[in-house]
Parts: sequence; C-alpha cells; structure tokens
Amino acid sequence: MAFRDPSGAPLEPRILVDNKDKATISEGDIRKLIRDARERRCPVGVIVARDENQLRQHDRERRWGQDEGVWILRTTRQWLPRDLEVLKPIFERMRTEGADFLQKNSALADEIRRTLVGLDEIEKELKKASKAVETASGLTVKYRTRLQALCDTTAAAKIASKSEHGGSIGAALRR
Repeated sequence: MAFRDPSGAPLEPRILVDNKDKATISEGDIRKLIRDARERRCPVGVIVARDENQLRQHDRERRWGQDEGVWILRTTRQWLPRDLEVLKPIFERMRTEGADFLQKNSALADEIRRTLVGLDEIEKELKKASKAVETASGLTVKYRTRLQALCDTTAAAKIASKSEHGGSIGAALRR
C-alpha cells in the first residue's frame, strides 16, 4: 500500500499491511510483519486486527513504534482510516527526509505513540457518551409512554364518572 500522487503513482513510504482475523495478535505475527516488510523494503508495516479485543494490552499501549528498522502500526479495521490520516504528516516527512527521520527524533515518535493512545481513549469516551444518549432516549420514550397511559386512564375514568352523574355541566344545570 502507498499514498498516491494526483496521477495515481505510488508515493514513498511504501506500507505493508497485514490483515489478521484471529483471536489475538501474537508476537509471531509482529515478527512476520517485520520480516516481510524488510524483505520488501517497506519502512512501515501495519498489522490490522478485526477489532480492539484482538490486540494485546502491549499492542494497545504501543500502537506505533520501531522494531528492527521497520515502523509498526498496530491498529484495527475501524481505526485504520483515522490512524492513516493522523500519520499522514509523518509519511510526508518520511517521503521528503527519508524513512529514518523518526529515528533521529525520538521525541516525535513518542508523541505519535501518545497521540494514538489518546485518540483511542477519546473514542472509548465517545462510545460511552453515545450509549448514555441512547439510554436516555430509551428512558424518555418509556416514561412518555407511561405518562400517556396514565393520562388516558385518568381521562377514561373522568368520562366514566361524568357518564354516571349525567355529565357535570348537564347535571349542574338540571339541579
């Protein structure tokens, strides 16, 4: 995989993507990605899990890092578009300054790692907020329905009561 210029020609850095659909990503999967990326001269390797639960805790805490000269992104199918967008400026710099520019700036590499973890935390909080909104909406419908039923019951009781007494206005006029 690679970003492309307007004519469609691939741009550096080339990116090797390994899509996994298994219970857990293992260290062996990471080693194989590194080996394959080195063989293909790709400075960036991406291991894509189906969902976050397939990533080990270590993978979630260190989603971006270098190993044996290959920059590895550990991500999910859902996170991949967002992660690539976030890393786009890094890839631009790799293109202009070479794939090793991050090796010269470890503070930037650490900031990228913190940024990805921070984005994951934000996403978790958004999911919680979304669930809270859904719950509140469901409760609103439930209580509205209960109140409507109470109103209908009360109205029916008043109508029945009025019928028994001949209607309150009619009964008052007849008296």
